[in-house]
Amino acid sequence: MRFLSFLRPLVVTAAFLAAAGAQAADFKNGVDYNTLDLPNRPDTGKKVEVLEVFMYHCPYCNQLEAPLAEWVRKQGDKIVFRRMHLGEDAQAKAFFTLEAMNALGNGMHEKLFHAVHVEHNRLNTDQAILDFVVKNGVDKAKYLEFFNSFGVQAKMKRGVQVANQYKLDSAPTLVIDGHYTTSPSVAGHGLTSTPEVHAAVFAVADSLVAKSAQERAGKK
Repeated sequence: MRFLSFLRPLVVTAAFLAAAGAQAADFKNGVDYNTLDLPNRPDTGKKVEVLEVFMYHCPYCNQLEAPLAEWVRKQGDKIVFRRMHLGEDAQAKAFFTLEAMNALGNGMHEKLFHAVHVEHNRLNTDQAILDFVVKNGVDKAKYLEFFNSFGVQAKMKRGVQVANQYKLDSAPTLVIDGHYTTSPSVAGHGLTSTPEVHAAVFAVADSLVAKSAQERAGKK
């Protein structure tokens, strides 16, 4: 019985994905996604950019991380995937610092989520984050060099500009090719099951990636 109970949510999610895929053409602007008034399509060639706007302390961002990573893997070379931390707090600056250092790989991004949401380490001060990243293998001197750099300050300011430009005030949000936005709260409206909400988000995102790819092709 426990095995069947484990399978049940997977079956529900698979069924929802199939239904969502069949109804992809029915996704509506202003209901399942939003179209930006002033689109800013990134220069990524034939590939569609997908930008995840997130916050480390956001529980919904934490829930989305694993299924999002799997979705990105399935997209393969159709997309260019990026992340951007929303806000101007200590965690946002840590993200931009680690990004500038190319130090978010090797599990560091996931470790930060795990520390906040599983270990209940709030990591809400610059010093707490510094101690954490150094403990996890980041060179302290190099981190502080980047942390205090003009480049990271510019990244922080640019993040605020992008959030304002895309009218982002909550996370997680997916920005598709600088033109469309969707999120669990938008795509998953009316749903209560987390797997169903995630399935809805990725069904809408699939549709928007395909739509954006066609729009890019139509420009040439």
